Amino acid sequence: MYRVVNKQALVKRLFIYFLPLLLIGVLVGAPFLLLFLGSFSLLIWHYHQLYRLSDWLLNQRSFNPPEGEGAWEQVFEGIYHLQHRNRKKRNELADLIRRFRDGAEAVPDAVVVLQNDLSIVWCNQLALKVLGLQWPTDHGQRLDNLIREPKFAKYMHKGEFDDALELDNGHAVEQVLEFRVMPYASTQLMVVVRDVTRLKQLEQMRKDFVANVSHELRTPLTVVSGYLEMMDGDMMPPPAMWGKAQKTMLEQCKRMDSLVSQLLSLSRIEGARRQDNDKAINVPKLLGYIQTEAQSINQDKGHELVFDIDATLDIKGSEDELRSAFSNLVFNAIHYTKAGGKVQVCWQHKGDRACFSVTDNGDGIAPEHINRLTERFYRVDKARSRTTGGSGLGLAITKHVLTRHDSKLNIRSEIGKGSCFSFDFSIDKIVPLAK
Repeated sequence: MYRVVNKQALVKRLFIYFLPLLLIGVLVGAPFLLLFLGSFSLLIWHYHQLYRLSDWLLNQRSFNPPEGEGAWEQVFEGIYHLQHRNRKKRNELADLIRRFRDGAEAVPDAVVVLQNDLSIVWCNQLALKVLGLQWPTDHGQRLDNLIREPKFAKYMHKGEFDDALELDNGHAVEQVLEFRVMPYASTQLMVVVRDVTRLKQLEQMRKDFVANVSHELRTPLTVVSGYLEMMDGDMMPPPAMWGKAQKTMLEQCKRMDSLVSQLLSLSRIEGARRQDNDKAINVPKLLGYIQTEAQSINQDKGHELVFDIDATLDIKGSEDELRSAFSNLVFNAIHYTKAGGKVQVCWQHKGDRACFSVTDNGDGIAPEHINRLTERFYRVDKARSRTTGGSGLGLAITKHVLTRHDSKLNIRSEIGKGSCFSFDFSIDKIVPLAK
């Protein structure tokens, strides 16, 4: 254990050192000479120990200080314990910094620490990916010089960080980033960057949904209410006019009822549990019913309908949901293909997967519309969709059904040549053939 230097012990050592010299000096008749020589020797010894200490502090070839003698033993030992405590504190601080950095790397947002002059002190790995920074090349660089966006520079220099800043990311396609800045320590700022692209898309989809459903319901309600206002209790319209009005009102009421039913169906599919999707389904039989319905719908169109069905291929899932997915694609192809066209429906094995596809030779779909086809109420041609009775919910329902069955809707289309809507199921969804 470290021993503290005691003043009394030092005085005692000096007394024991000089007393013999004084006695010998008195005996030989030169006490002052011997005291001078003793003091000079003691001074040289102390300078020697001081040199050893200075040499060790400057060069420090080893962590342990040199062995001391006398009073210097406590000095060297004290320095050793002080250095040991400092090294322990440095290790604790390094461990704390390492845990802080590990925590910052685990944050699902990009984090950048800046000085007040906006120079970069540190950033996590996600910041390198999201903001396009390079580490350690960009250490000490000003962030407003690396993100060359006037709106960002103005926001940072203004210094009012109560509200977040949203910017389109120049390093990614159609990505929106949200910047939040918080004072960090006394001279630093912490910038947290979050990808809010999905939130923006959902917000836009919500606005589109509210606007579209309001429009869809308003049209039939306007027609029905307009005819009802024309009808007076004392004076009914002529039979010919009443027949036309009644037919129009019934059509609009059916359209509104279908719209509400599809909305309820979509809501039910989104909220249903996946445990309902493990029943064996006779898909060829199901497609046979759909083929009969398709032929009935096709009477006015006169398309060539071709059904290529593997009679032995069954899968596990929810029959009602998959019926909606299959029928939506088949009926859409019939509705949106010009009269006299060709619609091919295929349900076959492809490798170890069960594949369903509907191919038509219609007008095709432009590339900019394909990614949005599964959004609720989205239509390529709104006027044409209403004349065919479409609600804009069929593909949205199909998308959710397939998601619940671990599948995905694939769309290939070329203007003037037609479209192909397809999806497949993995081998674990296929019902094994009975032996």
